[in-house]
Amino acid sequence: MITKGQKISDRYQIVKQIGEGGMANVYLAYDTILERDVAIKILRGDLATDEKFVRRFQREALAASSLSHPNIVEVYDVGEDKGEYYIVMEYIEGKHLKQLLKKRGKLTLSEVIDIMTQITDGMSVAHDSYIIHRDIKPQNIMILENGMIKITDFGIAMALNSTQLTQTNSVMGSVHYLPPEQANGKGATLKSDIYSMGILMYELLTGKLPYRGDTAIEIALKQLKEPLPSIKDEVPNLPQSVENIIIKATAKNPKNRYQDAREMHDDLVTCLDESRVNEKPYKLPYQELDQDDMKIATRKPAKTEVKEDEEEIATQITEDSYKKDNKILIILAAIFTGLVLTVTVIAGILLLFNNSKEVEVPDVSGLTVKEAIKKLQDADLKVNDVQKEVSSDKVPEGKIVKTSPEAGTKKTKDSEVTLYVSLGDTKLTVEDYTGRNASEVTGELKAHGIYAKVEKQEVDDTKNYNDMEIIGQDVEPGSKLSDGDTITLYIPDVVTVYPDFTSGAYILKEVEAFCSEHNVTLNVETVYNAEQPEGTIIYQSKPAGYTVTENTSLTIRVSTLVTEQPDENDTGLY
Repeated sequence: MITKGQKISDRYQIVKQIGEGGMANVYLAYDTILERDVAIKILRGDLATDEKFVRRFQREALAASSLSHPNIVEVYDVGEDKGEYYIVMEYIEGKHLKQLLKKRGKLTLSEVIDIMTQITDGMSVAHDSYIIHRDIKPQNIMILENGMIKITDFGIAMALNSTQLTQTNSVMGSVHYLPPEQANGKGATLKSDIYSMGILMYELLTGKLPYRGDTAIEIALKQLKEPLPSIKDEVPNLPQSVENIIIKATAKNPKNRYQDAREMHDDLVTCLDESRVNEKPYKLPYQELDQDDMKIATRKPAKTEVKEDEEEIATQITEDSYKKDNKILIILAAIFTGLVLTVTVIAGILLLFNNSKEVEVPDVSGLTVKEAIKKLQDADLKVNDVQKEVSSDKVPEGKIVKTSPEAGTKKTKDSEVTLYVSLGDTKLTVEDYTGRNASEVTGELKAHGIYAKVEKQEVDDTKNYNDMEIIGQDVEPGSKLSDGDTITLYIPDVVTVYPDFTSGAYILKEVEAFCSEHNVTLNVETVYNAEQPEGTIIYQSKPAGYTVTENTSLTIRVSTLVTEQPDENDTGLY
């Protein structure tokens, strides 16, 4: 049990508990070495005793620590202390979007576009590194007092969804934001995050979730089968360009969605431009999911409870969900199952009489496939028609590495054995990647099972570098890397950020010059303020430290002494 004043790894002193979830408890702690407040998440219960999950959690959390962006909560450290597995992160003083929605009901269009632009900007960096969040939901999006967005829980979300914990067809995560492909048991892709962001955008604009139900099963079925409710029924004056973004992001067929977060971000940046307000409704280029794609992964029935504000919802989609949808199929399935059971029982009885004698699986390692098959058949064993290929730097290509069951195992006659055939030494020879695009190289390496960590490195900013241009690497060209190995790629750290225009050191002309130099559209709003000298900049939509991106917009508010009182209903953006 974690107590106030306790030190984790003799460094992080617990101040108080600030959050509790199904996977981890969150504490405010003080880093006694760097003398700063941090948030520390400590894994709970069975997760901390599941070695496979812990290994993946540590690996994925370290991967998340390589992400550097103002809209992503920074991961400082990952470790273990006396059986407690933890992740140390930037401490954020703010609230998550679910809390904001409960207070406000729904947000204004300009607020939603600003929030989603920030979220997709941060997710673009993750997607550029082929990192999938897999659990985008309002509880994982923090908002600061100045309106800045912070995306949290990369490490836990990736580890949880990758292992699936129980190794069944259970689907972990918040079912309200669950993409159809994950509901039917398929793996997550970059486009899975796009779907979740589309559902989140719908919720922020309407204050409602598009798919609701009493159970996780019911909600997941709606995600698979029902079209998205028209958002214009809730927000009649919504620009068509904005509805198009939601339609494209929440398409059931991933082919109809944005390719990644960067493409969605670029669309959000211009969606309120006058030229796009009345654009034509988006038509899905590919057919949405057919009946074969609309089957939910099933397992034994389990009670399921769903709450909107739960941090994590474990859903076990069951066969019972189909009874309401197609009784005829259920009856046919029952008949078919009965026949299969009958045949299985008869076959089992025959097998019991004919194959009661056990034989030993012979060692066929080092043999050719043909030789191995003959040796196994001579031992009264069957050989699986499908062979598995594995890398080996010890067994020559085309020879047998091992079998399943292993050599020496006692099995009944006619039991099936699978052969594992060597692919030879498949280690990758490292090239000189300098000058190439880090995202492109990361994808190539990932195809070989090699994780590429991208880090920024200070450079001479007088040189003209591209943002993702590789300027160095920690593994020498010509070296060999195996599946699971890691290489660090260095890219230039020459990012321009917004200064603090509200500090009093800037006047309007200087802001205009800054925006002109960096190709940023400046929107100036004049606000009555008797407490500030006229012309004082009192607000900027992109906070100090936020990365400057071309072809985006910045809104500032300038004080005026004109005696015109502000609208009493204007409560500010947040």
